[in-house]
Amino acid sequence: MQEIDRHTHLPNLDRLSMLAATVLLTYTLGRFIHLPQRELAIQLPGFYLSIQVNAVTFVALLVAGLTATGASWLLRDHPALVNQTTFEHWLLPALTAWVIALPLFQLPLNPVWWIGFALGGILLILVLIAEYIVVDPDDVRHQPAAAGLTAVSFALYLVLAAALSFAGLRLFLLLPALMLASSLVSLRTLHLRLPGQWAYAQAGIIAVITGQMAAALHYWPLSPVSFGLALLGPAYALTNLMGNLAEGEPAQQAIVEPGVVLFLVWGAALWIH
Repeated sequence: MQEIDRHTHLPNLDRLSMLAATVLLTYTLGRFIHLPQRELAIQLPGFYLSIQVNAVTFVALLVAGLTATGASWLLRDHPALVNQTTFEHWLLPALTAWVIALPLFQLPLNPVWWIGFALGGILLILVLIAEYIVVDPDDVRHQPAAAGLTAVSFALYLVLAAALSFAGLRLFLLLPALMLASSLVSLRTLHLRLPGQWAYAQAGIIAVITGQMAAALHYWPLSPVSFGLALLGPAYALTNLMGNLAEGEPAQQAIVEPGVVLFLVWGAALWIH
C-alpha cells in the first residue's frame, strides 16, 4: 500500500487553482479588450501577403504563453522530476489553451459562451493533472493518463481545424497553424507511446502530409466539421501507424487499425457533409 501511495502524486492544489484562475480570467477580460486592428503586409513578387492582427490574436498567444509557463511552474515540485526539463509536459497544455481561445472569441457572449468557458476550464485543468501524472512512469495511473492526453490531443486538433475553417482564413495562414498543430500532437503522442524517444522525423512527415491534404481540402465545399474530420483521420492514422512500426509490429499488422480508423472517420466526414 505504501508503494502505491508513493506513485500517486497530484499537483499542488493552490498552484493549480492559481494557474487555472489566471488563464480563465484572461479569457474573460479578452472579451472586453478592443484594440485597433492592425494589418501586417508585405509585397512579394507577384504576391501580396497581409495578416490582420487584433485583440484575439494577442489574447490567444498570451493564454498559450501563460499556460506553458504555468505548467512548467506547476510540474517543478513533482518528486520524480529530478534534473529534467518540463518542455514535453507544457506543449499540450499550451495547445489546449490556444485552441480553447479560438471558439470562445468567435461565439457571442451568451449562455452558450459561458458553457464553453466552463467546459474549457475543466478540460484545461484535467490536461494539467494528466501531464503531472505522466511525469512518473511508475505511477499506477500513468497508462490511463497517457491515453487521456492522446485523446485530448486529437480532439483539440479536430476543434482547431474546424475553427480555422469556420473563420475562413486564407490558405497561407491556415497551413502553418494546422501543420504546427499536427506536428505537436503527433510528437507528443509518439513520445507517450515511446518513452525516452522523440520522433521528430515522423512528426515532420505527418505534418507535411496533413498540410498537403489541408491545402487540397481547403478548396472543397466542406463544412467546418467535415473539414476537421477529413484531416483528423489521416493525422491519427499516420501517428498510430508510426507508433506501431516503432514498436516492432509487422507492416501488414501495423496498418490494420489505422486503416479502419481512417475509413470510419472519413465516412463520418462524408456523412456530415
